[in-house]
Amino acid sequence: MTEYDIETQVTDARQAALRLANVDEATRNAALASIADTVRAHTEEILDANATDVTAAEAMLDRGEYTQALVDRLKLDEAKLESIAEMIESVAQQSDPLGTALEARELDDDLELYKVVVPIGVVGTIFESRPDALVQIAALALKSGNAVILKGGSEASESNRVLYERIRDATSELPDGWIQLIEAHEEVDRLLEMNDEVDLLMPRGSSEFVSYIQDNTQIPVLGHTEGVCHVYVDEAADLEMAEKIAFDAKVQYPAVCNAVETLLVDDAVADQFLPTIVERYEEAAVELRGDAATRDVVDVDAATDDDWETEYGDLELSIRVVDDVYDAVTHINTHGSKHTESIVTEDDDHAETFMTGIDAASVFHNASTRFADGYRYGLGAEVGISTGKIHARGPVGLAGLTTYKYYLEGDGQVVATYAGEDAKPFTHDAFDGRWTPGNRTDD
Repeated sequence: MTEYDIETQVTDARQAALRLANVDEATRNAALASIADTVRAHTEEILDANATDVTAAEAMLDRGEYTQALVDRLKLDEAKLESIAEMIESVAQQSDPLGTALEARELDDDLELYKVVVPIGVVGTIFESRPDALVQIAALALKSGNAVILKGGSEASESNRVLYERIRDATSELPDGWIQLIEAHEEVDRLLEMNDEVDLLMPRGSSEFVSYIQDNTQIPVLGHTEGVCHVYVDEAADLEMAEKIAFDAKVQYPAVCNAVETLLVDDAVADQFLPTIVERYEEAAVELRGDAATRDVVDVDAATDDDWETEYGDLELSIRVVDDVYDAVTHINTHGSKHTESIVTEDDDHAETFMTGIDAASVFHNASTRFADGYRYGLGAEVGISTGKIHARGPVGLAGLTTYKYYLEGDGQVVATYAGEDAKPFTHDAFDGRWTPGNRTDD
């Protein structure tokens, strides 16, 4: 990979972003198709690079410096690469957000105001472990017309480098510099200082890592620090359904941020539900901890206060028995991370109480927390999950990578006409319309 200093890379990205904003949808979609084809055509090369990363990571695991969850997130195989290619194609099939008029309003005859969707500009992404994140982020940035600066973890350096080079080569028809890869830690610190050049940062990783990014930059940061998710089994739950959901939410893929970390069970069904789900968890090698009420029913280790706020990212789970839906809501709002929460119940009133009372980006009724994902939401993919309330919330897809401008189309009007004693009144009539240069509602 050609070496550049971080200032040059960011400057190139800024210039590319200005040009990429004017690249039409057909060209952007063709570039995405080329990336998907390239991932398939270079499967062997990508897997060879990934094998190097995995071997090194497993050695670190043996020394106790890495977790199994990190190694699992790092691994690629042919099936995963095919799913990555399909994800890219899914992004290409998404409706183009750019140029959409969110609002259109006539201020006066031949004076029309449009609120139009545009790219954010330069998006910096800093992520750990998962090389497939690089491709997801690049695909969404391209579709939404943004330049992107990518910084992956050192544990995936070989995989990230090959993926970056193949994406760059596959998109040679796009403005040069639209995609950048940085690798050194000191480059991240310099990137965090470039608030005049970088418009948005999207960190993905541990809570400590994301907090570090938030605390050391003036660039807007969109992300989440933890994924402490809950499943609450209500007194009115279908317990067979609850067992399936609670098991899937923990075991299907425990290393991700939308996996459940605490299971809450209503006291009214604890005696009936806990023995069955605990047996199933133990068969799947889940390490369990519970409060005193849980341990009165099943034989598990004692949970500590820290367990209620821990993102395990592994086959570990804490269990608490609660009095009712209100107790469950209080526990989650006290200890949760505002990521994803789920209630299992056949009582619609309890479902409403839970879903409206929980402060989280995603709240589910009778479904696994694992559905909190950009691809599963139909967004094509996601840059990450945002647990904040400003700009974007939940899985961040194309819409989360856009902002808007106001375009005013006039015909020589001046403000003096609408001021003073003889001021002409504004009409302020809303209408449906898509902005194009020089257009008028009567065209």
